[in-house]
Amino acid sequence: MSDGALHIVSAFSGKSPSDSKLPAEFQNLNTDTEVDALLQVLSFIAKDKGVEPVLHPVMGDPVEAIVSTADKLNADLIVVGNRGMQGVRRVLGSVPNSVAHGANCSVAIIDTTV
Repeated sequence: MSDGALHIVSAFSGKSPSDSKLPAEFQNLNTDTEVDALLQVLSFIAKDKGVEPVLHPVMGDPVEAIVSTADKLNADLIVVGNRGMQGVRRVLGSVPNSVAHGANCSVAIIDTTV
């Protein structure tokens, strides 16, 4: 068994979302209450698999939230879904692509398009 920990990070803007590049389920995360609700749902999934996650609601840009939280935790690995990496965004940038280029640790981009 590993001594690793699962940290789940979700960012929120604190204002009305203007970034239509985000997947629909994340476009309305503009308050800490909405992000807390999403993180609780995600934590139930992890707990159902026997993992007790540590939750991190972070106000700000999603890429900065993920990368800076990983840096603060001295993370070995960031796991992020590939949603939003199709078409032009694959070349021009997306959250997963930007995380992969900005992280100071390994990044696994998981296929979440199915």
